[in-house]
Amino acid sequence: MKRVLVTDGLQAVGVDALAKQGLEVDVVETLPEPALVARIGEYEGLIVRSATKVTRVVLVAGVKLEVVGRAGAGVDTIDVDAATERGVVVMNTPGGNTTAVAEHTLALVLALARRVPAADAALKAGRWEKSRLQGVELFGKVLGVLGLGRIGSEVARRALGFRMHVIAYDPYLTREAAERQGVEAVELDELLARADFITIHVPLTGDTRHLLGEDALARVKSGVRIINCARGGIVDERALADAIRAGHVAGAALDVFEQEPPPPDHPLLGLEQVIVTPHLGAATDEAQTAVALAIAEQVADALLHGIVVNAVNLPSIDAETYREQAPWLGLAEKMGRFLAQRTEGRMREARLTYSGEIAARSTATLTLAFVRGLLGTILSERVTDVNALPVAKSRGLKVTETSTTEAEDYASLVAAELVTDRATSSVAGTVFFTREARFVRIDGFPIEALPQGWMLVFANLDVPGVIGRIGTLCGGHGINIAGMQLGRERRGGRAVSILNLDDPMPPAVLDEIRAMPDIVFAKLVKL
Repeated sequence: MKRVLVTDGLQAVGVDALAKQGLEVDVVETLPEPALVARIGEYEGLIVRSATKVTRVVLVAGVKLEVVGRAGAGVDTIDVDAATERGVVVMNTPGGNTTAVAEHTLALVLALARRVPAADAALKAGRWEKSRLQGVELFGKVLGVLGLGRIGSEVARRALGFRMHVIAYDPYLTREAAERQGVEAVELDELLARADFITIHVPLTGDTRHLLGEDALARVKSGVRIINCARGGIVDERALADAIRAGHVAGAALDVFEQEPPPPDHPLLGLEQVIVTPHLGAATDEAQTAVALAIAEQVADALLHGIVVNAVNLPSIDAETYREQAPWLGLAEKMGRFLAQRTEGRMREARLTYSGEIAARSTATLTLAFVRGLLGTILSERVTDVNALPVAKSRGLKVTETSTTEAEDYASLVAAELVTDRATSSVAGTVFFTREARFVRIDGFPIEALPQGWMLVFANLDVPGVIGRIGTLCGGHGINIAGMQLGRERRGGRAVSILNLDDPMPPAVLDEIRAMPDIVFAKLVKL
């Protein structure tokens, strides 16, 4: 039974969903790094929210770890690069808290515009300060949205309902896509110069850290109000405090901080123009239930069925696509394993060609399965779909793929060629309508072989008696032949054969076959 460690207070519905799937679940409070390192080696899965830091040290200690699930969108508390190196899937739930964060953003926009917290505090302190606490209207104001993804788009939609003019900067979104949402796409400098309110909805990366820093804040429109419900660190908080004190920025509303919780002497906490909330963007009953159920389902699917959804370091496919592609994924992995055992020498290049109907589908997961099979067969380190390509690159193996919708002899065909410093080998396969995979070509020879179990692969000169001698030898050593497939280029030329064996062939028997007249090569392969 696979085990999952849950930290940071995942809702009970998520924990129950994991248990119902047949996983063993342990729930703990947020763990510091030393405590997490001491425990993580026992688990295949880890589910966290924003408090637990999944560092490289933690990931190295997680010798069984297969997946880290983030119950939420941001993964800046997870060392994704280290997870990728270790072959660990990192997945999040980007859509579960969209409505909650968008609504919290608008709540802060309104509170900032009408100075609600300051008015509340003054009146509770016995002061009636109606004239001092005059606000501004949203109607007709320009809202600048940094990042027009799921949450940014929902914020824009709601702001349009307030009759605001919405402009957005998103380098990954076309002008036409923005316009379909009623949003004007602009460059960053123009957004800074025009916006009356700026709201942030981008992930925290090396490129976005201090995106609103001292230089950018100097270029904003005087009197702008800034809202951050995304991630701490995107705004340079000290530079923001200076800009507010100078009167260049009218105010700010922050739900997130670089250090959470912020220290008591944080420069923004003493400013009346600043509204702060303790990372409440996704803190609604509905959002927490949604993300808990979503991450539970995703982690269970990954651990129990190999279905990966919402991964940040791996191409994801939905359950229906996975079921459709499952025979092809198995075929691709076996092709990689076959070539790894069949070909001698140091690997230099692996070439994959997708032909026919299969070329119209996404083939990225098939390529990963092939490389995983290829490298996983020969390396002692753990190779998964997550780290297969990085491991290949680190070892100097070039992986290329070509697709063509033109069919060859089959409606769909996957062909793979492995080039080493000593030889070049190839294999091609397909999946028949019965969803049964077959190798249909080996080193250019047409053949139809079942890729499973122990397989004796040999090439010989096409002369009488070769197959009979090998059959007699196997019988003499008690080796049962479960199946036999033959292929040849022409009569009297070269031939390739595959014998499916019930048991492995002892090395001494394989050496006898190699010593036979007319045998070109012989290899024992395990799939």
